[in-house]
This record gives sequence, C-alpha cells and structure tokens, in this order.
Amino acid sequence: MQTPHLDQVADPADIKHLSDDQLVALSDELRAETIAAVSVTGGHLGAGLGVIELTVALHAVFDAPRDKIIWDIGHQAYPHKILTGRRARIRTLRQKDGLSGFTKRSESPFDPFGAAHAATSISAALGFASARDLGGADIGECVAVIGDGALSAGMAYEALNHAGELNKRLIVILNDNGMSIAEPVGALAGHLNQLGKQTARSTFFETLGFSYVGPVPGHDVLELKRVLETLKVGSDRPVLVHVRTQKGKGYPHAERARDKGHGVSKFDVATGEQAKSTTNVPSYTSVFSRTLTGLAQSDKKLCAVTAAMPDGTGVAEFARHHPARCFDVGIAEQHAVTFSAALAAGGMRPFCAIYATFLQRGYDQVVHDVALQGLPVRFAIDRAGLVGADGATHAGAFDIGFLANLPGFVVMAAADEAELVHMVATAAAHDAGPIAFRFPRGAGVGLPLPEEPVVLEIGKGRMRRHGERVALLSFGARITEVEKAADILRAYDITPSIADARFAKPLDDQLILSLAADHEALITVEEGAIGGFGSHVAQLLAQEGVFDDGLIFRSMTLPDRFIDQASPSEMYAEAQLTAEHIAAKVIDVLGISRLP
Repeated sequence: MQTPHLDQVADPADIKHLSDDQLVALSDELRAETIAAVSVTGGHLGAGLGVIELTVALHAVFDAPRDKIIWDIGHQAYPHKILTGRRARIRTLRQKDGLSGFTKRSESPFDPFGAAHAATSISAALGFASARDLGGADIGECVAVIGDGALSAGMAYEALNHAGELNKRLIVILNDNGMSIAEPVGALAGHLNQLGKQTARSTFFETLGFSYVGPVPGHDVLELKRVLETLKVGSDRPVLVHVRTQKGKGYPHAERARDKGHGVSKFDVATGEQAKSTTNVPSYTSVFSRTLTGLAQSDKKLCAVTAAMPDGTGVAEFARHHPARCFDVGIAEQHAVTFSAALAAGGMRPFCAIYATFLQRGYDQVVHDVALQGLPVRFAIDRAGLVGADGATHAGAFDIGFLANLPGFVVMAAADEAELVHMVATAAAHDAGPIAFRFPRGAGVGLPLPEEPVVLEIGKGRMRRHGERVALLSFGARITEVEKAADILRAYDITPSIADARFAKPLDDQLILSLAADHEALITVEEGAIGGFGSHVAQLLAQEGVFDDGLIFRSMTLPDRFIDQASPSEMYAEAQLTAEHIAAKVIDVLGISRLP
C-alpha cells in the first residue's frame, strides 16, 4: 500500500485504518509539518515535538470527540490540531482571527476542554467521567495528558486524590520529558526518574488508587498504540500511564536548546535561527531583573521566588549571582505566595515574581497569608495588560482590581522602564506591608535608565504636562499613548493636563482632587479590567462630592469581555485604548465637532 501523506488525514478517523508502517510514516510527516508551521508563526515548539507519536497513537486508538482527550496547558497540542481538521489553518496559530495557541472549546469539538494554565487536565477528565457515569452527555473514554512539570501544581494532586477515591474508569497519561518551561524541580521529579530502574516497587500513584503502567517509550508509536488499546478494553479503574518522551524530539536545534525549544519566535527551519528583535531597547523584564540583582548585592535580605518561570520573570539572572536566595518552587503559585509570606515573617525581603495571569492562581494565599497578616511580600507582576499571541488566557487584566481592594496593600504600575527601576527600589525599601508593582511584556520606551534608583513616596503621583479643560490621569504604561493623544488634540486646540498616578493604592488624593477642581473633565486610563484604578478614583470623587460640582468623569479600561490573540497593538486597538481612542474620548467628552 502506498505510504500515506498527511494531507490524506482530514479527521482522526482516517488514521484508524493505517498500517503500522503508515503510522510511523505519518508520525514523521506530522513532526515535519509541526516544525514548518511554528517556523512561520512562532509559538511553543518543543512540547509538541515531544508528543508526536503519542498524539498519533491516541487518535489511532480512541474515538474523539466522543472519547475526551484533554491536553494539560495545551503547549503540546499543535500536532493534535493538525490531525483534527485544522491543518489548513495551522499557520494562523496565535495570530489575529487565527487558531489559539492552546486548546479551545469554541474552536473545535476535538478540544473538549480549554486550557492554558497548568494542572487542570486530570480534574477535567474526572469531571467528564463523572458526567458520563451520571447519564450526562454521550461520553466514552476520558484521557488526560499531563506533563511531569505540571505535577508540581497542587491541583494535580487534588485531582489524583479524588480520582483514586471515586475509582472511575479514567486514563491519565504522564508525559515525562524531564522538562517544564525550565528544568523540573521537586522531589517527585526524582521519584519519576527512579521508576523503571527497580523491578519491585509501589509507586506514589498506586498508593492513590491508580493502576500504574510504564515507563513506556514515548517515541515508539506502535508500542504506545498497543498499550493504549489494552487499556481501552481492559480497565474499569483509574490508570496512570507513564510515558517517557524527549522535549524537542526530532529537531536538533530544539533538542540542543536549554529550554528544548519551549517558546520560539519565527525561525529558519534549516538553521534554527530565530527572528531577532528590531529594537535595542531593554525589556521591562530585564530591567526588573538587573535592578533587583543589583540591589541584592548590598541588601542580603533580598530574595526572589518564582513558580517555574526563572527566565520568563527575569529571576534567572538573580539566581546566577545569589543562588542561595533564589527559589524556583515549580508550577505552584499558591505555595510560592505562602512561602514568600513566611520568608517575610522570618525577616527576609522576598520578591515574589509571577506573571499577572498566574498570580490569579494564588489569590486566596495573597488575601489570607499575605494581606491579612500584613506581611511585606513584594509582588513583581510581569505581563500586565494585553500580551499578544498567547491571547486572553495570559492577559494581565485583573490584578489591579483584585489587589487594590485588599486592606494595607500598596499597588504601583510603571509608566516606563525608568519608573520600573524606582518601583523595584521602592518595593525593596517597603517593610510596612505587602506591595506590588506591575509592568508590561516587551521592550520599554527607550528612556535612559537611572544610575541610582530612587525610593518613591508611597501614594504620590506626578504631573507630566500642565494644560486646561481636561485632565488625563494614567496608571501604567498607557501613558505613552496618552501623550500621543495629547499631540493629536493639538489640531483641536485642546491642551490636556497629563498625570502619572503611579499608585492605585493608596491613591494620591491631593493630586486627583486638584485635577478635578482645575478641569472640566477627568479621564483615567489603565491597562486593566473594570473595577480597577478608575473605580477607585470614582469612589474618591463620589465620597468627596466632586460630582456635585459638575465634573465630567470617564474611565478607560479594558472592555468587559475577553480579547482573543493578536499583536499587542491590534489587541489594544480592539480594546479602544490607543492614542486615537483616547483623543476621541476627549473630543466626545468636551462636545467638540470632529475634524473631517
């Protein structure tokens, strides 16, 4: 029979009739297509290359979408998308109006559960299995595919514990590639490494009520198919299949990379060379990293905590200079926050560096273990606002609101990279209680960095321009767009005042009330959702009776909906937070006719 080509697979059902040789050939073609697609779009490469054979075997054995195949996080799901009718659109990955970089229910029936944050798959698979057994939807087998790195997250253990108690038919595939985003941490990584090296053993998973199968070679598609076929017909209890894979498998440039090609920009397939940034301006993350590392030279109590993101959050540089004071706790944001709280209680000055979107996972700990106890944990919140290709799941939209409503919290946002330097120093010096500072993804605006950081006065903003009629009060990095809007407004003979709030909590009451008193209108601008900085300003104005004096107040925030992936500029245009939108808001508020 002729060797199959990938373009003959329009649906997973087309895989089921292939011979063993054809499955091997299909795996090779799927790997090549994945590499080619990601070279065009950028994205998460290494994780998908590590599960090529597993993906083929899963769809050769199970009957999706009736059988629920749930990919944890979704970094590794690009090959799955290619095999489930989305190959024609695979080069739209992470682009505006294109395919999501993660699994997404609205995108395909073959994505039964949306993902993008770690350790949700086992809970979801167990939920589907319970719905099946309760007579819900027509559901067959329930399969969760979770990486060894995600097993450092507490939610995975919660789900394993519950699954062992319920004892339902469920398959958990542990994709053990010895890598997370960075190298894995924690005692379980050592346990997994020992499995297979001893003949008589009781695994951790068996003590939780799972049957354990493995380790299974993860790049032998035929052996994987055989094991999965046996499990599909032969088990009425939860089973964990331990599959050993190699992240970046089959693409030498990914295999040699320190992160195994976890996240890449567009690249040349032949050389592996990635497209380089066109700017020499340092990123906000690198400015934070450099400043914190420098401050720690003289302050031996400064330490850094991250949750499996040493490179992404910039603390890898800190770790190289101060290894004893840097802690990577794995994908475990809840633990990271409480661990930081106890470090603070123990006399240290911890910086808990977590992306805004991931800090949501530790919010209960932020409230009870940090805020309630008034402990001086410093939260370095990266990826504030809209982040581009990762889309809605990674947007830093809600942290202003969920931190600024906590008693005793100080919440700052950097208008530019120079301000970020000062805010790192301010946080380091603040021992009175919890403090957070947020900053966006990507390069700064090109300002020279201060030689010596300045500790800011808590709760004090600054004026940037003095004008008349309307005041624009910015919180965070949108101030660049605010200033561009002011330039647009010159054509209308409008010269707005511009202020940088710096703080959402505590507010600079004096600055805000003076702006309200001296202008017809006050407009706040922020890179956050409804309920954040603008809401706090409105509360102040209402309490002070300012609205009774006829002030016009407007708040420009992210819209009350999720915004899908696109470039950051496209996303902010959709959010109506560009210079043009800010200028238009001023024109409308002042009742001025627009120029033709």
